[in-house]
Amino acid sequence: MRSQAHRMTMLGAALLVGAGLTLTACSSSGGGGSSSGSTTVTIWSSVDPPVKAGLEKELVAELAAQKSNIKINWQTVTNINQLIITKIQSGGTPDIAYIPQPGVVKQMETLGAIKPLNSAVDMSSLQQNMVPGMLQAGTINGKLYGLLGSANVKGLVWYNKPAWTAAGWQTPTSIPALESLMSQMKAKGSTTAPWCMGIQSTGSTGWPATDWFETLMMKNYGPTVYNNWVTHKVPFVSPQVEAVGNQFAQLLFTPGNTYGGRSAIPSNGFDTAGNGLFTSPPKCWMYMQGSFITGFFPNSVQSSLDKSVGVFGFPPATAGGTNPVEGGGDMITMLNDSSNVQTVVKLLSQPQIGNDAAPSSSFISPFKNFNVSLYPNDTTRDVASIMYKADDFLFDGSDAMPAQVGAGSFWTQMTNWIGNQESLNSALAAIDQSWPATSS
Repeated sequence: MRSQAHRMTMLGAALLVGAGLTLTACSSSGGGGSSSGSTTVTIWSSVDPPVKAGLEKELVAELAAQKSNIKINWQTVTNINQLIITKIQSGGTPDIAYIPQPGVVKQMETLGAIKPLNSAVDMSSLQQNMVPGMLQAGTINGKLYGLLGSANVKGLVWYNKPAWTAAGWQTPTSIPALESLMSQMKAKGSTTAPWCMGIQSTGSTGWPATDWFETLMMKNYGPTVYNNWVTHKVPFVSPQVEAVGNQFAQLLFTPGNTYGGRSAIPSNGFDTAGNGLFTSPPKCWMYMQGSFITGFFPNSVQSSLDKSVGVFGFPPATAGGTNPVEGGGDMITMLNDSSNVQTVVKLLSQPQIGNDAAPSSSFISPFKNFNVSLYPNDTTRDVASIMYKADDFLFDGSDAMPAQVGAGSFWTQMTNWIGNQESLNSALAAIDQSWPATSS
């Protein structure tokens, strides 16, 4: 349940968090971490502090159970995507790093800074217990370099459970069924719109629109086309992407479909737009956002989450059809393949590593065989179930695109288009033009 707002902080200056944080356990070489004989294994991550605390507690307990003399030095850093590349180039890398973006994992591999994980983990068990697509996201040239250690889920439709039940609405099983439901909502004659929507985010306005695009791309066209689009083999100016843009417009821009109308979307904050679900009467029936968004709901809603909130995954294109889910998370990478580091990686790759993190944090395990009774509430179990039942887990496309696109032109051009400052085709063409030639 990683916050999107947190994801955006990775674009800032590289900083180490906490007074007295040192790198004395790290080597001065470009890709090594601790020395091969060290009993201390250094880990860097930017995961939320309660998640980190839970994972570290379980890891230390597992090492103690093995009577291992390995010590863990787990450091919280900000902007790890930029920091890790800087340290690879200048020296002072950790042994293990949790990386949120597959594109950065690929860059680390290109720089020769990370080691394949295949020999350190049980590949057969991972293939059996992870949602299809999770391993592929960190696989480069047939070898696993990035392993999802914690997950978040996107493309989730949130609703006010008591109001939804009272209205008699049914969870749609396809996009046509969703459109039919929206028509029913509008025909009810109330002032409640089908959707709330906002894309304003300080320093990163537009990213919620990219999540909508990504969800519609994967639901309509499946993993192959989606992944080809993310790598620009399918350009933005293509029939598939144009169709998704038109569908996006039909769902959200049609008069009466979105609270405040199209003109309100650019100025509505992503963090508060969903609060319209919980007014009396509700301003909207549905709000699509990631698993983290419950942390932004009103305090009164958070304190009674299971009673107040319902959630379903954005439906597939056709009932019973291919149903991938969009998500993200932090990927374990290994910069030092000493035996002690491999021992730690093996423990981090097992489902029980989340046992202490799940009850008291936003942690969602990527393992389908994780003990879901450990999650703190039914809402988290529902979110996890949506992910575990998906046909494919596809990483957030903008995270995997080159930064000048995924965290640049894609955001700004979606904002311009939604704000009616330019046409859809003009916005898509501008994104294509911004794509760096070496990344196509």
